[in-house]
Amino acid sequence: MSLAVTYSRSSYGIDAPLVRVEVHMSPGLPKMLMVGLPKTAVRESKDRVRSAIINSRFQFPARRITINLAPADLPKEGCRFDLAIAVGILIAAQQIPAEQVATIEFLAELSLSGELRPVNAVLPATLQIRKARRSLIVAPHNADEASLCSDVTILTAPHLLAVCTHLKGDSPIEPYTGANRGEMTPSPPIIIGDIAHIKAQERAKRALEITAAGGHNLLLVGSPGAGKSMLAQALPGILPQLTEADAMEVAAVYSVAGKSRHNNEFHIPPFCAAHHSSSAAALIGGGNPPKPGEISFAHCGVLFLDEAAEFQRHVLESLREPMELGWIKLSRAAIQVNYPARFQLVLAMNPCPCGYLGDPHRECRCTPTQVQQYANRLSGPLLDRIDIQVVVPRLIADELLIESSAMECSSTVVQRVIAARHIQHERGTINAHVAPPKVESICQLAPHQKKTLALQIERLHLSARAYHRTLKLARTIADLAGETTISDMAINEALSYRNIIHPH
Repeated sequence: MSLAVTYSRSSYGIDAPLVRVEVHMSPGLPKMLMVGLPKTAVRESKDRVRSAIINSRFQFPARRITINLAPADLPKEGCRFDLAIAVGILIAAQQIPAEQVATIEFLAELSLSGELRPVNAVLPATLQIRKARRSLIVAPHNADEASLCSDVTILTAPHLLAVCTHLKGDSPIEPYTGANRGEMTPSPPIIIGDIAHIKAQERAKRALEITAAGGHNLLLVGSPGAGKSMLAQALPGILPQLTEADAMEVAAVYSVAGKSRHNNEFHIPPFCAAHHSSSAAALIGGGNPPKPGEISFAHCGVLFLDEAAEFQRHVLESLREPMELGWIKLSRAAIQVNYPARFQLVLAMNPCPCGYLGDPHRECRCTPTQVQQYANRLSGPLLDRIDIQVVVPRLIADELLIESSAMECSSTVVQRVIAARHIQHERGTINAHVAPPKVESICQLAPHQKKTLALQIERLHLSARAYHRTLKLARTIADLAGETTISDMAINEALSYRNIIHPH
């Protein structure tokens, strides 16, 4: 047979389109041609594959070899097609049989010695292979990640020769069964604090519980050392664990970037903290081909931006669209990639440049103009999307001396959050994700409540978006209380969390 077809997968965001590796041999001067929009790393595979075949004790055919990576209009990048190309050449040269390749996909880089090396984005490929009902051959270091996807036969081999002996039937490879999550380059461990370690700050902790219960966004404003960072780090500990589907989607994002989540963190919502010097590309993603940014790594979890007012304004503004949509589209000249980005945003900032505005023990050195300019670094449209804005006051000595054992711990709070989320899921989705047309149907108000709310809308100059978000926040407060209707107290509490930065 002078024509052979093997199967592999490209990487396209968190999708993995099928790539047919077609190998044809014909008479002529020895030469290897590759077509199908291969990028540099793919074109260089010709030399890696040649050396790997020779060093695996096979004969490299001295013929004209044409390799087509179909579909031809899909850009191919990386070293992930090496193994599929090598197997295709050996089948076309009739050195190994072709019977089994129709049910197997190959995903590995080859060293010059024929050793199989790991590649990125194996988990998204495995999820697609499960739908295609094929098995997968990968390098040993990718086996744990691939085995996270159930109902897929994972075969792992250290060398090209082992793959070929399996295809010949001489030494079949046993399916891989072990699944130790976190064998790739580990991502930074998630920082999770217990809410019991936060002294006093009852209003801020109440806001944190509401944030967790409804999936809302949060802004913390307070003096240095008031506990804003500790509050943000405690949020993942009071969020419900991820479902298997959400955990797999998060793991797929990390897989594209060559990272993995630790075994004990697989079902914990991710927590990402970006430094205030981060660029827009670092937050939303970028590069060519586009890679995920912090908002995608925080998918189904928390994105924490400390010192929010120190971020460049255009960097913060770039968050507005993904906060509404739950995903981000990264467009380049030859490719458009969508990454999931459904995260809870937590911002923390000082009340003024020196940090001590309103502090009873330290005098603020800022002028009113400086204070206003500092507050204006967070735009009105961005603050419109922040459901809860709360002041975190500096603690006094007596509050600092309170024993942590006297505080309510995260394991207690999370039970109330789970109960509130259960109520919301019975309605369809959590409150923060309710679409505007459905807001008024789940947030029905009495006539006197509508009148009160209308007055407050005028007083606080709330936009239509802020109005809807206030209703959803009141609904969350009612859910936490186990109330079927929204009470006056819930509406008043929801309104108390608005417009602390840009008061009118």
